[in-house]
Formats: sequence, C-alpha cells, structure tokens
Amino acid sequence: MIIGSVKEIKRHEYRVGLTPNCVRAYVRAGHSVRVQKESGIDAGYEDDEYLEAGAEVCSTAEEIWQKSEMLIKVKEPQEQEFPLMQAGQILYTYLHLAAEEELTRQLLERKVKGVAYETVEPDNHSLPLLRPMSEIAGRMSIQEGARFLERPQGGRGVLLGGVPSVEKGRVAILGGGVVGTHAAKMAVGLGADVTILDIDIERLNYLDDIFSGRVHLLYSNAAHLDHVLINSDLIVGAVLIHGAKAPHLIKREDLKRMKKGSVIVDVAVDQGGCIETTRATTHDDPVFTVDGVVHYCVANMPGGVSRTSTQALTTSTLPYGLQIAKLGLEEAVRKNNATARGINTYDGKLTYQGVAEAFDMTYTPLGDVIDGVGI
Repeated sequence: MIIGSVKEIKRHEYRVGLTPNCVRAYVRAGHSVRVQKESGIDAGYEDDEYLEAGAEVCSTAEEIWQKSEMLIKVKEPQEQEFPLMQAGQILYTYLHLAAEEELTRQLLERKVKGVAYETVEPDNHSLPLLRPMSEIAGRMSIQEGARFLERPQGGRGVLLGGVPSVEKGRVAILGGGVVGTHAAKMAVGLGADVTILDIDIERLNYLDDIFSGRVHLLYSNAAHLDHVLINSDLIVGAVLIHGAKAPHLIKREDLKRMKKGSVIVDVAVDQGGCIETTRATTHDDPVFTVDGVVHYCVANMPGGVSRTSTQALTTSTLPYGLQIAKLGLEEAVRKNNATARGINTYDGKLTYQGVAEAFDMTYTPLGDVIDGVGI
C-alpha cells in the first residue's frame, strides 16, 4: 500500500502523523511511504531521518494526497485540504466529526473512507488511540489552568498549591475518565484541593482507591455541580461521550455564580465542549473571558508539546495502521472490531451513529456497506 503523511496546517498544530520509526515499520512490511518536506520539523524530526528510514520526501502536500492510498494525519483536514481528498482514499486521523458538520459532508460527498482515531474501540470499550492524547491533555489542563490563574494573565491570582497559612486553590474536574484522572494527578501533585464529579459510581470507587483519599469524589448532580461552581478557582471540563457531542454541563447563566477571575479549561472542546460558552481557541490566542470567568479552550492542546505527543500518539496508531496496510481496510475491519468502530464514513455513507445524531443525518450500519463486519 502507498502510505502518505503531510504537514499539519491547522493553526499551531506541531505534531506529525508518522515518525521515522513508523516509516521504517511500514517499509519493512513492504509498503511505500511518502512524507511531505519539513512535515516533522516541529516535532523534532528532520527530512534526512525520514529518508534514512526509507521514505520518499515530497515537496508538496498535493502530490501526497493524490498518490496515497492511506493518508495518515493527526488533525482533521482543514478547508483548504477538502479538494485534495480522493474518492476511496483511507483517511486515518483524528476527525471529531460530531463537532464538524461541514467536514462530515465533505467526506461523504468525496467518498472518503474516514477512520477516526477517537472512535477506534476494542470490545472492552477502551479508546486506545484517544487515550495518550487524553492523558497529555489532562495533565496540560492543570498546567495551563494554573498559568491563567495568575493575575497578569487575567486570573484571580491564586497559587494552586497555596503556601503554609494560606488556603489552597480549589480545582473541580467534571468527569473521572482518562482526562479527569490525569488532571487530578497533576493537581494533587501541585498540592491543590481537588474534587472530581462523575455519574459512574464504579468509576468513583476506582478513583477512591487510586487516590487514597487525596481527592474529594462527588456524584455529578445539580446540587454538587452548583457547589463546585461557587467554590472553585479552576474547573476542568473532561466529559466524553464516545464519538458524540459533549453535553453542556455549565450554562451561560452559571458563570455569574463563579468567582471573578476563576478559570475554566474545557478539554472537551474537540467534541463541542461541555461548557455552553466554549468556543475553540488556539495556542497563540488561548483564552477569552465571559462574565469575569477566563476560558481556555485550545482545541489541540497536546500540539503544544509536539514531540512528546507525537511519540505517544504514533506508538498507539502504528499497529492498527500496519494491519490496515497489510490486509486492506475491508479485511482489517472484518478481523478487528476496534478498527470497524473507527470507520465514520465509507463510500458516501455515514457509519457512526453518534455523528449522525449530532447533525440529524442518515446513519448506515457498517455491516450494510462492508460484508462480514461483526459489529
């Protein structure tokens, strides 16, 4: 199979879909790889490293899109990339279609086989290709939240860990999944007073075990949410519904009850955000303020630590990519339910129910378009 990787053009996205080690693995498996010139520079990889690994380095993205049977990226295609997508081409990347109606329509019109990292799901319901970025985003949410709590950044001027004789900063984390757990680890490490809210009692019991009483654990209901809104200095939105739009847990009118200069970091922004006032921001302009509350809503947080996140991401995506390249997408999904769940669009059909519901579009089960699929 011909594999392609292009330079990411989303604003301030520094990751890359393939490392030289990935190239080496595909080449050893008998595939050819084309990489766009300087696509790995911002993640710390030089063109010479790709050449030594066996890739062909191409000058333009256009020639890679045109010649690749499988295009491996990090972020969803941007508007200027839409005309480059090819019918029947496998696009293997984060798509987050539940928040991207126009991209969804473009993938359908152009009959692209869209395999979304964030919906690749084994039978145990884990999300192995989303997990590494969720881990990083969770940790960064506290790092960035602490920064914007500083008064020169518009925050309340609170140090999360406090000092002896001074109250600690209070952190509330909405959702106890991977993002929330790693956010809590960072916040606890800084010495903050941490509360996690979740609706899964079993998950709360698990978190109680791993944190050994170092965090407050609350069932997420209106009363508990109201309590943390009033009392928190930093709120992290960490709610995920697999492949679907995130629910708005905090409404616009709720902001009036929050402390002036408090900070919200909405990690769910890729899926539309779990705060009603969320809108996507970028690394060079990461925050905005509504009713005195600072909002940090960068849609590609892990891109800020591009080398770490590229290595973590590609370690996870490579095995699935190698299987697709070896067997072809159709046979790969017959043999691997996780990959089958990753397909969001196929031959003009929308095959992921959560995306269809988000836009009131027609959903087509994958088994209706690929024979022998077991999901």
